[in-house]
Amino acid sequence: MRKKSAYTLEGLMREYGNDVLRMAYLYVNDMHTAEDMFQEVFLKVNEKLDTYEERASIKTWLLRITMNTCKDYLKSAYHSRVVPMFDFGEEGLLAQDFLGEVEQREEARTVRGMVQELPEPYRDVVICVYFREMGIKETAEELKISEGTVKSRLFRAKEKLKKRLKGRLTDA
Repeated sequence: MRKKSAYTLEGLMREYGNDVLRMAYLYVNDMHTAEDMFQEVFLKVNEKLDTYEERASIKTWLLRITMNTCKDYLKSAYHSRVVPMFDFGEEGLLAQDFLGEVEQREEARTVRGMVQELPEPYRDVVICVYFREMGIKETAEELKISEGTVKSRLFRAKEKLKKRLKGRLTDA
């Protein structure tokens, strides 16, 4: 018989909810869809919490579920038929330097879009290292690959992103 988990769903949502939402947004690039993924993740966590075996940290376990949920969504037929709505967040409309913020958001959206266009192995490594701020060793453990593989994928991903950015700059 499995032991009862010491974690509560409410506690996990309070402590790691922002991390889950941020990770989901990095994958789906739409806040409304990311919020749907957030709910989906915590529904899964609620069903499977008693199966958590503490082989990895609870945060790693949650983010792995998030990553897989988002990947499943992106592969789904529903995703290919739905056009996301624009996210004009209130904070952007109230900003003093509205144009500067719009420009920053556009640059960030461009970079996120380019990261999302990377092949999955490269994208996963970039998200872990740069967006989740994980080290090489943590990334290797998370993705179940060697540290050398993480380094080579990261190098190749950066090369691909440099080429795409350079291409955009010369087109402008």
